[in-house]
Amino acid sequence: GRGVYDNLVKFVAWTLPTNGGEGMVLLAAILLGTELPVLPVQLLWINMVTAVLLGVALVFEPKEPGLMQRPPRKVDAPILDAALGIRTVLVSLLIGGLAFGIFEWAEELHLSHPQARTLAVNAIVVAEVGYLFACRSLRLPLWRIGLGSNKWVWLGSGAMLLTQLGFTYLPVMNTLLHTAPVPAWWWLVLSGMGALVFVLAEAKKLVAGLKRRATLPGS
Repeated sequence: GRGVYDNLVKFVAWTLPTNGGEGMVLLAAILLGTELPVLPVQLLWINMVTAVLLGVALVFEPKEPGLMQRPPRKVDAPILDAALGIRTVLVSLLIGGLAFGIFEWAEELHLSHPQARTLAVNAIVVAEVGYLFACRSLRLPLWRIGLGSNKWVWLGSGAMLLTQLGFTYLPVMNTLLHTAPVPAWWWLVLSGMGALVFVLAEAKKLVAGLKRRATLPGS
C-alpha cells in the first residue's frame, strides 16, 4: 500500500510541473507580446506522447529502501502538500523558462518560426525526461534507489527520444505539426537542458535531506 501511494505521489509530482511549464511558456509569450513558442497542436502532441511514454513508467517504480521504516502518514494528509506545491512552481518556472529561452535564442539566430518552435517543444520534452529520473524518488538520490532498477523509465525515455527525432525530421510530422528540421548541434544544447533540470531537482532533494537530518533528535 505504501509503495502504491508513493508511486501515485511521484506521478503527480512529475505531471503537475511538466504541465505547468507548458503553461508558463505560453503565459510568458502573451505577457511579453511575442510569437507563441509552442502551438496548441504541439502542446497536444507533448501531452499525449509524454503521458504514455514517460509518466506511466513511474507506476512500475520498485519500493524504495526504508519504506516500512517511515512513520505512518496522517489519514487526512493531502497528496499536494506545501513542499510539493513549492517544488511544482519552481520546476514549472524552470521548464517554461528553458523552452522560452531556447525559442528566443533561435529567433535571434534567425531560424525560422517552425525551427524555433521545434526546439521549444524538444526543450520541454528533454526537461520532462530529466525531471522524470529525479521523480523516481522524491526523498532519496537516484544512486540510492538504483540507476537501472526501473527498466521502464529507460525504455520510455529511449522511445521518447526516437519519437522526437521523428517529430523533428520526418516530413509528414513537419507538415502535420508545423515543425522543421534543426541542425544536429542543437541536441547538445537540449541534452544540457535536460541534465540541468535533473541536477537541480536532485540538489533540492539533497538540501531537503540535510534539513530533515538536522531536525532529528540528537543531531
